[in-house]
Amino acid sequence: MKLGRLAKLDLRAFWKKEDTDFTPWLAREENIQLLSETIGIELEIQSQEEYVGPFRADILCIDTTSNHYVLIENQLERTDHTHLGQLMTYAAGLDAVTIIWIAQRFTEEHRAALDWLNRITDDTFNFFGIEIELYRIDDSIPAPLFNIVSKPNNWAKSVKKSATTQNASETKLLQQQYWQGLKNYMEDNKSFVKVNSAQPQHWTNAAIGRSNFHLSATVNSREKTLSIWLNITGDKAKENYEKLYSVAYEKSLTEISDQIIWDVMEGRKMSCVLLKSEGDLNSRNQWTNQFEWFKSNLEKFTSFFKPLIKNL
Repeated sequence: MKLGRLAKLDLRAFWKKEDTDFTPWLAREENIQLLSETIGIELEIQSQEEYVGPFRADILCIDTTSNHYVLIENQLERTDHTHLGQLMTYAAGLDAVTIIWIAQRFTEEHRAALDWLNRITDDTFNFFGIEIELYRIDDSIPAPLFNIVSKPNNWAKSVKKSATTQNASETKLLQQQYWQGLKNYMEDNKSFVKVNSAQPQHWTNAAIGRSNFHLSATVNSREKTLSIWLNITGDKAKENYEKLYSVAYEKSLTEISDQIIWDVMEGRKMSCVLLKSEGDLNSRNQWTNQFEWFKSNLEKFTSFFKPLIKNL
């Protein structure tokens, strides 16, 4: 069988300038999706060349799971101290942020600097170093490749956070073990749903593709229940709930479950759609069955609601 020859291409041959060529290319939906898949964070673009307070980012996004800012800085050459200084300024001026530094090549000192920042900060700050390359097979269309050279150690951060929490209860520690088990189960079974890093709390989140819409898995140790929530928040929570209800209610009863609950939550600034099941957090021998329930229904919620939410 004949195989093609892989050739690495010069970035500047396709993107002459960062601000007028590369940044607009990256901001297209299909390209930001490729970056999202690489780093495991669902990104929603807000703007290009946007000021965040006194700072300006090449691309400003929202992490749709946490609703935190994601700032992207681009370089079509080797990393330099100027851009590192900009990243530090962004982090100093925001309460919670993920910063993505994309460059043609990272020097060892700048990669080490990002690794250090990820070690010394808590989980409200995350730093990614990404090298971009272009390849072609024979006469094919050029294909971009994002390579992660530095990323947060989310498990280490969650452990550090847990360790610094005074008098952490046995229940909190059990919750963290439970969510880490679910995350491992989802990954081991090739689920397309990405859940957040494990925390000592009664819930964990998964991306659904749009800010002000949050998919959560919860456990209630007192009531011995498991739940999946689609939370609708923001200034237009009630309006978005009514729009979603009008197009999705009837189908949700057959495509997800006839036990699904739609709750406008009158008097509150949010609405929700949820599904419940029995399940005891303290029964470790039942965790695998519970993880399977979460996996199956998180995938149903995502497949069903994500395209509808996108079109609201």
